[in-house]
Amino acid sequence: MSKYDIIILGSGPGGYVTAIRASQLGFKTAIVEKENLGGVCLNWGCIPTKALLKSAEVFDYLKHAEDYGLSLEKADKDFSKVIKRSRDVAGGMSKGVQFLMKKNKIDVIEGFGKLKSGKKVAVTDNKDKTTEYQADNIIVATGARSRELPNLKQDGKKIIGYREAMNLDKQPKSMIVVGSGAIGVEFAHFYNAMGTEVTVVEYLPNVVPLEDEEVSKQFERSIKKAGIKVMTNSSVESVDTSGKKVKAKVKTKKGEETLEADIVLSAVGIKTNIENIGLEDLKIKTEKDKIVVDDYYKTNVDGIYAIGDVVHGPALAHVASAEGILCVEKIKGMDVEALDYGNIPGCTYATPEIASVGMTEKQAKEAGYDLKIGKFPFSASGKAKAAGKSDGFVKVIFDAKYGEWLGCHMIGAGVTDMIAEAVLGRKLETTGHEVLKAVHPHPTMSEAVMEAVAAAYDEVIHI
Repeated sequence: MSKYDIIILGSGPGGYVTAIRASQLGFKTAIVEKENLGGVCLNWGCIPTKALLKSAEVFDYLKHAEDYGLSLEKADKDFSKVIKRSRDVAGGMSKGVQFLMKKNKIDVIEGFGKLKSGKKVAVTDNKDKTTEYQADNIIVATGARSRELPNLKQDGKKIIGYREAMNLDKQPKSMIVVGSGAIGVEFAHFYNAMGTEVTVVEYLPNVVPLEDEEVSKQFERSIKKAGIKVMTNSSVESVDTSGKKVKAKVKTKKGEETLEADIVLSAVGIKTNIENIGLEDLKIKTEKDKIVVDDYYKTNVDGIYAIGDVVHGPALAHVASAEGILCVEKIKGMDVEALDYGNIPGCTYATPEIASVGMTEKQAKEAGYDLKIGKFPFSASGKAKAAGKSDGFVKVIFDAKYGEWLGCHMIGAGVTDMIAEAVLGRKLETTGHEVLKAVHPHPTMSEAVMEAVAAAYDEVIHI
């Protein structure tokens, strides 16, 4: 029986990053993967969706070439080539992970892994052959999949999840997107930009409901302006797929409405992949579809750990990676501090982009803080105006008493690249005055952060 220091189940951004860090720390490491190296993120999530969104952005630029003083006879797209480019990008990234595994001398075991007693993992390959492996430490990083609602069962054809949404044979003329979190609105934006008639149905009062309310309202205005129909305070009660088109009964505040479309995309969250991996046999504690762990990802069973989407916390790739690194460093005996889940950035890559970290205004008020709030609109930014991307704003929230940076919320072009300034500033316990005195380059979109802070302290120059 092969023996390792660490075996990791799942090779997504949690699993493969953990494996590399474990190898760097001198652990003999193996990773078990039943499908493609890189997991959902590299193959069906973060990376290929961004490739689709880039195509949508370029197509949008072409359609609005005249706004930039350029002439173009006709902008058109080849949907199948757009999809192919996305798949090629994903394939290239997966090969990159294969290279990293070889470079770091990590054994890749192909098959479905199941935990066994005695710190063993039984791996069944695609020929139904099962082989057992042993490790001093086993880390579960099996991720999650698209969640299904009882009244919205995915058939892969007319009612689809994110995997099918990025790999359709032909572009639908119309689509209903159920759920307006990051996955829902990113696909809504992509298909709308490609020319599909899109309706977004959201159960809660605001789209992108986890965001600051001002950001949510601005985003709703922007996507409506782009031609996406938005239905908030609404729920899909049933879907009829018997005809050529899908008929969805939607309950609204005004009553029931029937929508017709070629396809319904269900984007109502995720379901963890914790079934049939041996948790029950080993009596590993779970709660609300998640594995219970301590601050360093240890389960109630000695030698078994869990990270990423399968544990409580934001289901984000960068969170899974950070958790995995922290987990193996703790196993190594290094002096590490627990992850600060209050300083995790969230990004949505639709148009306009959304990025946020820390408390919303509502959360900060509910926590009892006396606030200083500043906003700077991109309509007052020279760089945004020059780029033709003046939608949106930067909003900052500070504690009035000590100057603590409580939250930062951005909506606009390129803000997913800008949010790191706020994450780093908060990590270093930066005050508003320190941000003000840090000279920002001109003309850039990032100036809006400094200007928003200046607005909070009544020192703003450009509005």
